[in-house]
Amino acid sequence: MRNAQAMQQEAMLEGRARIDGVEALGDAELTALVLGTGAASRRLAELLLEEHGGLLGLAREGLRNSSVEGLNEARRLRLEAALELGRRSTVRESCSMSLVMSNPERVADWGRRRLGHLSHEELWMLALNGRHGLLAARRLSQGGAHGCAIGVADVLRTALRVGASNFVLIHNHPSGDPTPSAEDARMSLEVARAARIVGLTLLDHVVVGADRHASLFELGLFSR
Repeated sequence: MRNAQAMQQEAMLEGRARIDGVEALGDAELTALVLGTGAASRRLAELLLEEHGGLLGLAREGLRNSSVEGLNEARRLRLEAALELGRRSTVRESCSMSLVMSNPERVADWGRRRLGHLSHEELWMLALNGRHGLLAARRLSQGGAHGCAIGVADVLRTALRVGASNFVLIHNHPSGDPTPSAEDARMSLEVARAARIVGLTLLDHVVVGADRHASLFELGLFSR
């Protein structure tokens, strides 16, 4: 049975959330609400944020390798679900933008929102309509700190499935250096060639780093 102090702290936290709104709560308090209110959850939230260097680190690294005691499976799943909802809301908000593909900076802005905090690589497709408006964003693959792999057929299949007229590829370099690798160039060239055969166009492949980006099309590493 929870003691009186724990119940009082729980009531105070819930009361603040009701009166002031959850936006008034700090990171530890919000994390505690997701984990389950009470003194134990507040302390667990503080330890998790400390272990990961704050909320950004928690979102980047996830919870699977956490060494904090008291993080049972139910709590882990609740917190990971909340983090994933935040990621999805960011992606779907950005889907309302009409991307101007003559300007890779717009693509890079999208990529930094979704990928800039990650400690591993992810490759995404931005499927576009005939006016270059964003129809859908699809993650194609993810990998460790040093890369991810995807087949050309998988890329084209995804673009055709969502009815894209054109598409853009974008991935991150966790090192912070967006310089394309030889593999990035090879894959872009193969995808661009195969896309033309099925009536699609790869408009660009953008690599995002910490505060810079690179456009493989502008670098002349493939043609449309």
